[in-house]
Amino acid sequence: MFSLLVNIPANATWTQNGVTIAGGHGTGGATNQLWSPHGLFVDDDQTVVIADHWSHRIMQWKNGDTTNGQIVAGGKGQGNRLHQLKYPTDVLIDTETDSLIICDRGNRRVVRWSRRSGTTQGEILIDNIDCFGLAMDEQRYLYVSDERKHEVRRYQLGEKNGTIVAGGNGKGNGTNQLNMPGYLVVDRDHSVYVSDNNNHRVMKWVEGATKGIVVAGGQGQGNALTQLYHPNGIFVDTLGTLYVADWGNHRVMRWNQGDKKQGAVIMGGNGKGAGANQLQYPWGLSFDRQGNLYVADESNNRVQRFSIE
Repeated sequence: MFSLLVNIPANATWTQNGVTIAGGHGTGGATNQLWSPHGLFVDDDQTVVIADHWSHRIMQWKNGDTTNGQIVAGGKGQGNRLHQLKYPTDVLIDTETDSLIICDRGNRRVVRWSRRSGTTQGEILIDNIDCFGLAMDEQRYLYVSDERKHEVRRYQLGEKNGTIVAGGNGKGNGTNQLNMPGYLVVDRDHSVYVSDNNNHRVMKWVEGATKGIVVAGGQGQGNALTQLYHPNGIFVDTLGTLYVADWGNHRVMRWNQGDKKQGAVIMGGNGKGAGANQLQYPWGLSFDRQGNLYVADESNNRVQRFSIE
């Protein structure tokens, strides 16, 4: 969401050793822990909100406090009541209403929680949807991927049915199809980028198009520079450069717009592990305004920040 606001030079590099800014204290539900972090979102002041999947909660970590986060949604055990979440996969901040919009995947719903102190429950925006990823454009339309219907829909807030903007032609690997669509980004032209997880590719659907374009991967599952392995989190900057959390390859890749054939590894790719220069099944990724990279490092139960050089 709003990733178009970040300017990153095409030849930018990042420090290869990440700093743990959230979690990193084993699995669990304490305030200094994460348990399989999935999607994340970075605010203008470098506050990070994280879908803490197995702890059924959304955690917020303020810039500078890497010791403890605070629970800002859920955290009352798994369940389907309005004060509970169940296996959330993605979260974004809607600055207009100062609220969180959450894909509450285990409950098959999208919910909104106010960020004002004293908030103890959310409200349902969309239900009966097998949601996975979320994005919002500058007109505050909400985009939601449905991993069972293999489609992405755009919703006006308050609307229940939405409009298909990607996929919707059944499960498959055709250019008009998706197979387990995951995370989403919308650019300023309202093109939708989708991590097409089981097709090991990222697709771009121009507004109004009936087919998508492969913008990364699409050469089968593998670890060559032309390939992805169950891609998850994605990000697009103002230049149209695409960044991908290449989950099964434990790396983050950059695909420049002019070069659709192969990407470059910008982070990780040093084998699966818990070192500062390693990742272990990266899920979500995002950038702050300065161009620093944040990665939800799932199996290490931490969020790593890699500083732009």
